[in-house]
Amino acid sequence: MEIQIGNRLAEVTLLGKEGNQVSIEIDGKVYHVDICMFANGQVSVLNNGISYNATLIKGDNPKHYRVALNYSNYEVDMLDSQAKYMRMRRKADSEKQADKIKAPMPCKIVKTYVTPGQQLAAGDIVLTIEAMKMQSNISVTEACTVAEVKCAEGDSVMADQVLVTLKLQ
Repeated sequence: MEIQIGNRLAEVTLLGKEGNQVSIEIDGKVYHVDICMFANGQVSVLNNGISYNATLIKGDNPKHYRVALNYSNYEVDMLDSQAKYMRMRRKADSEKQADKIKAPMPCKIVKTYVTPGQQLAAGDIVLTIEAMKMQSNISVTEACTVAEVKCAEGDSVMADQVLVTLKLQ
């Protein structure tokens, strides 16, 4: 899962847990730590003989926390795949249209709205995909022409698989 701490994104994977002993991987680096969480939000972490004490304050969103550590506060969000996808979509919407539309994550093609040779305007919907029981429309950000549709309704596709190629104007 991705964790956002302020403006920094970190990829975090839980590798194992046995009692208070936790093995996690953060951005490719493995840590073996001892973690004790208390009911009042206090957390004690022991890593390589160094003790860290923090306070977790839950926000209104169950995946948002404020972490108080060493007289500093950090806003922390746990980003699931849907949040990651939406962040990628916001970024993609603000960028120049690419000549290929790729699957943002493993998903199922629910509906295709275009055919080769079709002229598209900015904002036209190209596909509807479904991932994690949620449907999302994929649209173009500028005028273009459909060159090739490389998927069909009902197809299961992988992340970054090319779904549609476009001729940009």
